[in-house]
Amino acid sequence: MNIAANNGVWSGSWVAERLGVELVGDDGLTALLGLALRRNPRRAHLLVSNVLGKHVPQSPSVVYGHGFALGRRVRDLLGEREARQAVVLGYAETATGLGHSVADGIGLAPYLHSTRRPVAGVTPAGGFEESHSHATSHLLLPEDPALLSGEGPLVLVDDEFSTGNTVLNTIRDLHTRYPRKRYVVVALVDMRSSADAGRLTDFAREIDARVDLVAAASGTVKLPEGVLEKGQELVARYEERAATGASSSAGASGLVAQFPAPLPGVALGADYQSPYPGARGTARSAPSGPHPDDNRTTPHRSHLTRVALHWPHGLPDGGRHGFTPAHRRRLEAALPLMAARVAEALPPGARRVLTLGFEELMYTPLRIARELEALVAAEVRYSTTTRSPVLAVDDPGYAIRSRLVFPAHDNPADGPGERYAYNVAGAGFDAVVLFVDSAGDTPELHAPGGLLDRLGAHAPHVLLAAVPSYVPALPEESPAMLPEPLRGPAFSSYPAEDVGWLLQDLSDVTLEAPTEEREEAIQSGGAHYAESLPVEYQPSEQYQALFHAALETSAARIAQAVGVVTETVMAERSPRPVLVSLARAGTPVGVLMRRWAQFRYGLDLPHYAVSIVRGRGIDANALRWLAAHHDPRDVVFVDGWTGKGAITRELADAVAEFEARTGVSGFDPEIAVLADPGSCVRTYGTREDFLIPSACLNSTVSGLISRTVLRADLVGPDDFHGAKYYRELAGADVSVAFLDAVAARFAEVTEAVDAAVKELAVADRTPTWEGWAAVERISEEYGIHDVNLVKPGVGETTRVLLRRVPWKILARAGAGADLDHVRLLAEQRGVPVEEVGELPYTCVGLIHPKYTRGATGADGRAVNV
Repeated sequence: MNIAANNGVWSGSWVAERLGVELVGDDGLTALLGLALRRNPRRAHLLVSNVLGKHVPQSPSVVYGHGFALGRRVRDLLGEREARQAVVLGYAETATGLGHSVADGIGLAPYLHSTRRPVAGVTPAGGFEESHSHATSHLLLPEDPALLSGEGPLVLVDDEFSTGNTVLNTIRDLHTRYPRKRYVVVALVDMRSSADAGRLTDFAREIDARVDLVAAASGTVKLPEGVLEKGQELVARYEERAATGASSSAGASGLVAQFPAPLPGVALGADYQSPYPGARGTARSAPSGPHPDDNRTTPHRSHLTRVALHWPHGLPDGGRHGFTPAHRRRLEAALPLMAARVAEALPPGARRVLTLGFEELMYTPLRIARELEALVAAEVRYSTTTRSPVLAVDDPGYAIRSRLVFPAHDNPADGPGERYAYNVAGAGFDAVVLFVDSAGDTPELHAPGGLLDRLGAHAPHVLLAAVPSYVPALPEESPAMLPEPLRGPAFSSYPAEDVGWLLQDLSDVTLEAPTEEREEAIQSGGAHYAESLPVEYQPSEQYQALFHAALETSAARIAQAVGVVTETVMAERSPRPVLVSLARAGTPVGVLMRRWAQFRYGLDLPHYAVSIVRGRGIDANALRWLAAHHDPRDVVFVDGWTGKGAITRELADAVAEFEARTGVSGFDPEIAVLADPGSCVRTYGTREDFLIPSACLNSTVSGLISRTVLRADLVGPDDFHGAKYYRELAGADVSVAFLDAVAARFAEVTEAVDAAVKELAVADRTPTWEGWAAVERISEEYGIHDVNLVKPGVGETTRVLLRRVPWKILARAGAGADLDHVRLLAEQRGVPVEEVGELPYTCVGLIHPKYTRGATGADGRAVNV
């Protein structure tokens, strides 16, 4: 039901009745807004949004959905071309999350929000005043000043558009410095008077620019004569009552413990349910309920838990210094895991959970809260703390039912002061998850009377999640010194000249976990695959015999592919390339390419191995080291094979982000591979899907090095990713034997290599990504619905059998000796092999979908027979 007709209680009725304030406009206006009062010399009333996530706890899906929908409207208004040239600017503090959500809806534009927090060493690129606000000065602190100097549209986002003064001040300041032809103003509600609407039109004509307006709803606030003085008197009277302990609601009903269920969608229609306690049904009397200014502590303190989010290194915590589409992609990849960590930390049986952001830090908590909402059975609500002082009145017809008051805890530049959290006290939350950036994680936060203490009086469980405060690297700062590469025999069984590992040695850290436990944790979102290692597979004598037989059979074919890819690289990329293999599957290939260059031309090419992690990107410190020691234009990234091309895309995104963040350019993200059965790259030795014997084994064919590890407690911001050296497996090591067997065939394949290189030079090698299309089809046909669980090709199928929990193997009908080792591994693990007539790969490995221990069916549930 509509909030305005919810038992006759609208959350603006208390103010409307006492001051004669009237809200008129679109039918849905009163569903979006309530009213409150505040001590302000310019405007006593406050429009309180039900869908902003600032003062009123609300479903995070509803909050994000409103901003995203507005962004879609802006994209439609601008069109694809102008949307790609646009920059989105949100207003602090209230609209930082809204502006970011609008930018997401546009999808193509970088985002910046104004801030009231100056950052040492960062020169403001602009500023403006917000005339009616309690804290008026805004700074613009983009890391890249060019963000504001483009010619594309500037999209300005605020929660409400009332007089238009703030927007006019902003445009006036920026247009003087960075003139452009188009502006778009976005707001949840357009509350201008007809006179103010005309001002915007006149201003656009004055600066000779187009100014459009996009809003979810519109209307006006009708204010009677003398409303400011009357409102100030009312605020003073009720604050005095609160100070003396008297009831501030004059017979109002107490708080009801339950909020309504989360909204099913974004639009607020006739079935809209109020987010306010007491607005659904008849409010229950609660004489012992919380005082509106309830900062009392309870005898039984809540349980405080710190949640380690493992925030991606170098990713901005919001738009204070700019947030690009590349940043968005990194965040999207990390969100499920961070939300899973929060979910794991919640108390069992929690029914109602509040995720509470911190002033300008609105977007990150909102996105994690939205993921959390889909993970847990509890009702999840989202709101944030604020600088804004608002009167609290415990009445169903008033928007701010209670407030917590606590001292600022981020050492603000304008000095100490009070901060507030509204509609938290008495709301019946079983747990509150507080998000702060590291600048706000101070002793004041944890002190008696601080925010954590205040929250602990009203929720039995309080969780604290700190996000690193992003500070742009200053030009005069030099990055931390990085160590020289690790080399054998101290690290790896390869000779020192074959490869330098841009990794840190984690050999003394226990990282291995049983395969089944890892699979369950990865699929449930409780862990990322790069945070642990599988137990190293120890091959049986029968399996080792298969490896040696496969090597004998395929050594010449591998040697030819090595020669073709190396010759292509040297002809098309660089005559003296710097080979950078993606550890660890790419490393044997990189060593072989280096050996081919020695064999054919007497060249001693540099070769390094670096870490890349799906969903986390390439090791940026390794790129930094490479850029400091070599020309990035000579760097060629090397891998063993392509499957569906996920790492190919990951590398392209990671290099683009690195260049945008550091200004270092020249790295070519296209990978050179031995085999490209997925048709994902232009530089390859072959596109056949055949057995590369190095795919049969793990560390014992890769220099005794583990898969790479990226975990926040082990890898710091200035560290290389990690890996282990399994010295204890030296007796089973065939790493150098594999290299020698292939290199021994170089001479006999030289003519074939030259012929193949000539053919490739004139061939159309444009990637078709047919492998990705096949994986998507298989994912749907087999009811998996997750391409990450479909691993195409002989190499990837072998990895599934060695490291993951396989469900079944699809084998192309008639596939011969290339699959002998796959059939043996499948038999050892009890995995069925299904022959398929139409299959673009020799085989495809399917990881068990929705895996839980004991599961056998495609739905992840155990089958009882």
